[in-house]
Amino acid sequence: MGSEGPKPITINVTGFKKFQGVSENPTETIVNNLKSYVEKKRLLPGVTLGMCTVLETAGVGALPRLFEVMESGISSNGSTSSEQVVWLHLGVNSSALKFAIERQAVNEATFGCPDERGWQPQGVPVVPEDGQTSRTRQTSLSTEAILKFLKKKGCDVTLSKDAGRFVCNYVYYQSLRLAEQRGSKSLFVHVPPFSRIDEETQMNFVASLLEAIASSC
Repeated sequence: MGSEGPKPITINVTGFKKFQGVSENPTETIVNNLKSYVEKKRLLPGVTLGMCTVLETAGVGALPRLFEVMESGISSNGSTSSEQVVWLHLGVNSSALKFAIERQAVNEATFGCPDERGWQPQGVPVVPEDGQTSRTRQTSLSTEAILKFLKKKGCDVTLSKDAGRFVCNYVYYQSLRLAEQRGSKSLFVHVPPFSRIDEETQMNFVASLLEAIASSC
C-alpha cells in the first residue's frame, strides 16, 4: 500500500480581550488579523485555519461561551476520522521576553487579580470532578517537535510547564479536558506584549506556529 500522506488538519485559534493591568491585549489583535495574514502568507497544503475567536478574560463566568465556541469548531469541521482538529489558545504574559509553548495546565484557579467578571478564586479546582488542585493535564501534541520546527524558523521560543494560575491556565485546563473527550487536541502559547516583540514578528510567529502544529500531527 502506498503512503497516505499527512492528515488534513483544522486549527481553531482563540485570544483574549483586555484585563486588569493589560489595556491592550496583543492576542486580540493577532486573532482578529490572523485570517487575512495567512491568506497572504499561505499555509502548508492540508492545513486549514478554522475559527478565530476572541474570548472574554474571565474564568467560570465565561465558560458557556468557551464551550460553545469549542463545540462549534469541532462540529463545523465535520468530525471526520481522517481530519484532525486542534485548538490553539493564545494568551499574553506581560513580563515575557519570548514566546512560550505551554506543555500542561493545572487544576487550580488562584487569580492574582479579579477577572473581567470580578471573580477572584483562591486555591479552587478548575474542574472539581477532577479532584485535587495538584492534578495536571498535558497536551497530546508533540511540544518538542513544535519547538524544533519553530527554532529552525529562527523564532525566539521556549517550552514551559507553568501556565500560571490565572485565566490562561483556567481556559487551557478546560480546553484540554474537552479536547480529550472530543478526540481533538489543544495547545496554549504565551506571547509577550507588542512592546517587547512587535506585531509583525508576532503575526509571523503565529503563522509559523500553525505550520509547526500541522507538521507535528
